[in-house]
Amino acid sequence: MQRMTLSAVACLMASLACLVTTQDEQGNGEEAPSYKVVHGWPALPDGYALGQVTGVGVDSQNRVWVFHRAERPVLCLDGDTGEIITSFGDGMFENEHGLAVDMADNVWLTDADTHVVEQYSPEGELLMTLGVKGDPGEDEQRFNKPTDIDIAPDGSVYVTDGYGNNRVVKLDSDGTFITAWGSKGTGPGEFDTPHGLAIDGDGRVYVADRGNSRVQVFDADGTFVTEWKSEEIGRPWGIDVTADGNIVVADGGDLTGTAYDRNGALLMTPEGKILERWGSYGSHDGQFYWAHDIAAGGDGAVYVTDVNAGMRVQKFVLR
Repeated sequence: MQRMTLSAVACLMASLACLVTTQDEQGNGEEAPSYKVVHGWPALPDGYALGQVTGVGVDSQNRVWVFHRAERPVLCLDGDTGEIITSFGDGMFENEHGLAVDMADNVWLTDADTHVVEQYSPEGELLMTLGVKGDPGEDEQRFNKPTDIDIAPDGSVYVTDGYGNNRVVKLDSDGTFITAWGSKGTGPGEFDTPHGLAIDGDGRVYVADRGNSRVQVFDADGTFVTEWKSEEIGRPWGIDVTADGNIVVADGGDLTGTAYDRNGALLMTPEGKILERWGSYGSHDGQFYWAHDIAAGGDGAVYVTDVNAGMRVQKFVLR
């Protein structure tokens, strides 16, 4: 797949504003916030284009960390201007995928093809490796194509071991295995490609169960709490928790078929009530083509990555 040039991206960015659908517009009589795309964000150098953008996270300094499949695969962007602050990672990854930022602003990354999760300092120093590089498995030491990661308030590490094993793994802050749950299936606590996850302030675990077109919610130890599943939620690919405790979800639609119109982003309460859905399928400004990951900043901005034709990260703010 070829990368889009900056000029092509600029043309797309200028061509169409974000389509917004709120619950009020759907006739529910409830007001909800509306998000608009920030035109011209990020501000990349001339001649530099993003590859497939698979992961995004925001640190305590409002820096936006991006994981993408191209040169300089780990980018740190200024949350306000979108300019590149720093970057690292050339030649270090085989299949860039999930990204999370912990309380100390360290960056956690999953490499689906080498089967590891790695923790880096903001300066790019490798601090910890979880899993056995190049050796997939389903035990206390190994992963099989891990998809995403998040860090709980108590420092616990959660990994969606999603493409190969269909499970969630919990480790302590030193990387020692605590527990794991899940297997292939459609029942409570079972998964079909757990693709993203997020941990809220109370330790609840939200899993984007992509193949089952639902979000599953668990307590901190993996006990099933509930599931969210509806046509409006679609097929969740990424998920995050906002600063005020709400949930944002990226709906990437189907990998094949005609359900591309489901591409979008959602704002939900911790109880699963949909407050708003915005975006649509496409490569224009404010649209998505396989919305892959989503992150919420402390200032209320929401960032959504595009892994297919768009190959970009977009910023959305409240109107």
